[in-house]
Amino acid sequence: MNAEEIRSRLKEKGLKVTPQRIAILEAFYNLNNHPTADNIIEYIRKNHPNISTATVYKVLDAFVSCGLVSRVKTERDVMRYDAITETHHHIYCSDSDCIEDYTDQELNQLLMEYFERKQIPDFTIEDLKLQIIGRFRRGKEALNTDR
Repeated sequence: MNAEEIRSRLKEKGLKVTPQRIAILEAFYNLNNHPTADNIIEYIRKNHPNISTATVYKVLDAFVSCGLVSRVKTERDVMRYDAITETHHHIYCSDSDCIEDYTDQELNQLLMEYFERKQIPDFTIEDLKLQIIGRFRRGKEALNTDR
């Protein structure tokens, strides 16, 4: 994603376009791996050494608040961030702490139909996300999730 597209994404979400926000959102797209705040800080410090740690955390909170990114907590209680806003699930490898995106329209439909039938009392479902926990077979680093 280029700088103009990043500016557009920020404007779409009603955020002021600042060099710090551009750098942090750009890090998401370049890291492309559900980064932690520390991963983002390490990445942006290479080209933007003056952006403070506090600024990164404030910007991440703003991004989450407006729905630009979401938080993903791992089984090891590590907070990661996800810039994909379309409905998808996560496959979490308990050996490596790796998170992969998993998209399956049939699963989405199945889950929505199930909960429409079950009707949780006094509760409105806004979104459904699964975190599927397991282990990749030896030698398998990532999963092809285009299903």
